[in-house]
Amino acid sequence: MSAAAVIALAALGGIGAVARHLTVVAVAQRSGDDFPLGTLTVNLVGSLLLGLLLGAGVTGTTQILLAGGLLGSYTTFSAWMADSEGLARESHRRAAAVNIFLSLFAGFAALLVGRAVGGFLLGT
Repeated sequence: MSAAAVIALAALGGIGAVARHLTVVAVAQRSGDDFPLGTLTVNLVGSLLLGLLLGAGVTGTTQILLAGGLLGSYTTFSAWMADSEGLARESHRRAAAVNIFLSLFAGFAALLVGRAVGGFLLGT
């Protein structure tokens, strides 16, 4: 990978992290719920966008930059797990389980939808 690509990867990672933070805060302010809808939102949107990239046949350095840099820092496994643990610790075990399973299965479904849409847009 070239030096320019590494710099672009770092820049896109920063952009993804800021976008994640702003999205999580905006969703949390609007939902007013203890359930971590912000983290769920970024993970589902990120899965959908990753599916679009895969379905559109994005490969090579472009895939590394967009999937690994931008979307890799936009989505967040660690925050998902921390939110789930926090719910369980606060005796919201059902909400913790819903968060884990909904994120997992809806995230996979979002990726599949994105892949199908990406493929459709390319006519493949």
